[in-house]
Amino acid sequence: MAFAGGMTVFPGGGVDPDDRPDPARWSGPEPRWWAERLGCSAELAGALVLAAVRETFEECGVLLAGPADGDPVDADVLVQGRADVVARRRTFSGLLGAADLVVRADLLRGWARWITPESSPRRYDTFFFTATVPDDQQADGATTEAVEASWWRPQDALAQWRQGAIQLMPPTLRTLRQLAEHSDTSGVLASAEQQPIEPVIPKVVRRGDEIVVVVPGDPDYPLAVDHLNPAVRP
Repeated sequence: MAFAGGMTVFPGGGVDPDDRPDPARWSGPEPRWWAERLGCSAELAGALVLAAVRETFEECGVLLAGPADGDPVDADVLVQGRADVVARRRTFSGLLGAADLVVRADLLRGWARWITPESSPRRYDTFFFTATVPDDQQADGATTEAVEASWWRPQDALAQWRQGAIQLMPPTLRTLRQLAEHSDTSGVLASAEQQPIEPVIPKVVRRGDEIVVVVPGDPDYPLAVDHLNPAVRP
């Protein structure tokens, strides 16, 4: 990959032009509520939530949507509907309409926002969400967008990183450490409701022979820069 090749990351992706919420296909906090939470326009907030729901469905098989009456999602939608969306035979919004489903925005919580440094050749402005998986569904690793996919508890993923079995980018590492502080989903969701979502732009500083990533709030952040060459000493 041109960006983050070899890294273990969370499922996700970009906002598609079709990610335009339909009020008739929406349940839970409305886009204007999400706009206040995420610090952006209502139009963008709705698109971000819808994109998060779509990407979770495409990459994990978990559909954060369902019938308006609360019944489970039909198994054919989870299997064939997912295959159609991934293959671009049908848009995600089209699937919602055809299956008479509504997006369950109440299952998601905003978590964080990270922006790549200005000097990065590829710039990304990424919002992170947490979500409750519906009781009748289970996340899988059947995605074509990764060399391999697995699901771990946060503590286990961090153990893999410490052993050198996987590589983690700063946003993933920090988020896993935050998630590992909680013993269950309810604790994560409660924390998500309390913490502010402010843009985080990571930078780097040199500490001895190491280049260390720092974020706003770290004492060294005011003196940090976007990039340092490990082979060049001052």
